Amino acid sequence: MEAVRLEDARVRIRVDVVPDMKSLRWEDVHGPARAVVYGLLESKDEALARSLHDEGWAGQLLKPVGVTSPMFLGAAPKKGVYTTSSDGSVWFGSPVPEIASVLVAALAGREEIRWGQARLRVRGFALDVGPQASDGLVEMETVTPVVVKHRDRALLPWDEHYVERLEHNLAHKADILGLPAPSGLRVLDAGPRRRFTVSGAPRCGARVRVAMEADARFVEAIRSWGLGLDTIQGFGWIR
Repeated sequence: MEAVRLEDARVRIRVDVVPDMKSLRWEDVHGPARAVVYGLLESKDEALARSLHDEGWAGQLLKPVGVTSPMFLGAAPKKGVYTTSSDGSVWFGSPVPEIASVLVAALAGREEIRWGQARLRVRGFALDVGPQASDGLVEMETVTPVVVKHRDRALLPWDEHYVERLEHNLAHKADILGLPAPSGLRVLDAGPRRRFTVSGAPRCGARVRVAMEADARFVEAIRSWGLGLDTIQGFGWIR
């Protein structure tokens, strides 16, 4: 761990977990994510957590934090049920070194994460440094649904305005990070529509695979943030 520089925006955090429940309530798949993130930040830096919650970052309301819902390898498929397994993981990240370092410090000594009604026992913790990106054409695929909206209406990858609004979201993130905006966004593939409840409100989206022309620094940063809206609620995490 000592060899990894937190200034490197390619750093992401994987926490391996074992749940105490055979399935999660659907409202507990994405619903607890934001509270978990703020709880972790607050445990090490109350001022940072409060500022991010109230004001966002760099004068913008967007929160440069990514997280996944808990994901479980080998979970037995069961219609209408979000099943778990003993091989679970939750990923965290941020392209902002000040935020990333606090997340690392908060997670390094954590023995358990309370995720809604479930208790996730931490059995491992690792920093993931992806391959170094290069300028030019890049493909990205998400493992959680991407949330995109147009005039407060949720859009899916095959809807009109989807590409336009997702490209706008990426340009906004690039501006916050002081990096060149990507261009030429194309949706290459998409998963089915998924709907979750977060704090009593619906979140609709779909997993996507996209291509774009982008600066290498932006590619590395966005992998620790995610595509689309509500990344702090576990949406849009990039594989």
